[in-house]
Amino acid sequence: MGTLKVKVTTVGNSAGVVLPKEVLAGLNVEKGDSLSLVRTPTGYELTAYDPGFEEEMEAARDIMKRYRNSLRELAK
Repeated sequence: MGTLKVKVTTVGNSAGVVLPKEVLAGLNVEKGDSLSLVRTPTGYELTAYDPGFEEEMEAARDIMKRYRNSLRELAK
């Protein structure tokens, strides 16, 4: 597909981006579906929202917060 240009537009009091049909098809989503936007070292990643994945990430965040010092030591 290559690089697509999308424009940030006003949606009520917020801003939004209109996604082309081919992007929606590639994400396997349609109007009204939720998406996940994740910050990565190279930018942002947009995926179809998966509630199970979100629960797993929340559990991982909790573990990382509770064991922050131990994880820091292990990383050395």
